[in-house]
Formats: sequence, C-alpha cells, structure tokens
Amino acid sequence: MGVDQEGFTKLYEALYPRVLAYSLRRVPPDDAHDATDETFLIAWRKRKQLPDPALPWLLVTARNTIANQRRRRDHQDVIAAELARCGEHAALDPGAAVVERTTLLTALATLTDKEREALMLTEWDGLSGRDAARVAGCSAVAFAVRLHRARNRFADAVTKLDSRLHDGRDLAASTHSSAKDGSQ
Repeated sequence: MGVDQEGFTKLYEALYPRVLAYSLRRVPPDDAHDATDETFLIAWRKRKQLPDPALPWLLVTARNTIANQRRRRDHQDVIAAELARCGEHAALDPGAAVVERTTLLTALATLTDKEREALMLTEWDGLSGRDAARVAGCSAVAFAVRLHRARNRFADAVTKLDSRLHDGRDLAASTHSSAKDGSQ
C-alpha cells in the first residue's frame, strides 16, 4: 500500500483509537498509550511499505511492542531486586555497601552520557519510556534503543567489576590463609 504524509495522517486518525483499544485490553492505560504511540512511530518509519489493510499489521506491531514493554519491565524488576538486595547488605555490612555503591558508580561511569541519562531517567527518576524520551529530546523508539543498550552495557560492567572483585577477594583470602599456614 504505502502512504504519503497526508495518507498517514488519515490512517492515524482512523486507526489510532482501534490500536489503543487493543492495547488497553492488554496493559494498563499508561503502558497502552506508550505502546500505541510507539506502534505508530514504527508505522511512520515504515509508511512506504504498509500493507493494505494496515490494521492487522498495526495490531501485530502493537502486540510486539507490548511484549517488549513486558521484557523491559521484567528487566527493571530484576534491577530493583538487585538494588533491594544491595540495601539489605548495606544494613548488615557497611563495608559491603561501600563496595557495591562503588561498583554501581563505576559501572555507570562506563556508559556514554546519553546512555547514563536514559538509565537514570527510567530507573532512578521512574519515568515511563515516553516521558523519558521527551526529557531526552528524542523519539520514543530512539530512546528505547538507547535504554536497551544502556542496560546491557551497565549489566556487563557490573558483572565484570563483580568478577574482578571476587577474584581479588579469593586471592586475598588464599594469600592470608597461606600466610597463616606458613607461620604455624
């Protein structure tokens, strides 16, 4: 089919309510609006290749967008649980809290400014993807890509730093143990 700007505007006006209704049946209102907006952003980018009729394609795109939202939310839940775990450890061992805080700050420092901003807007400030994209001054789709990359790089950095830390602890523990054994 393919549509020009005027055709896309008509398509948007005619089908936005139906795609939104589809999304609202699957997720809470804020998420439904985000998914529908992202669906039409994708449709705009692919407007030259849109099939006729466009509604089934839009609904599949909305379904995929909602699935991506759920994966992001699951990932956020893992991060929140990890941060809660860090908080529990802080109460038990202030030294461990310092090490974990240093690890997190060092991992954040490995990100680009835009990636760090994306992560902080969503994880620290609690903004939705759509709102965070507005703050960052980019499209929701561009922001989603940026956030995905930021999360992956952050997780990789934390894993690397943790493994180095544990390797250092193991080395220090074995050195300390060997020194004790040698002195007896």
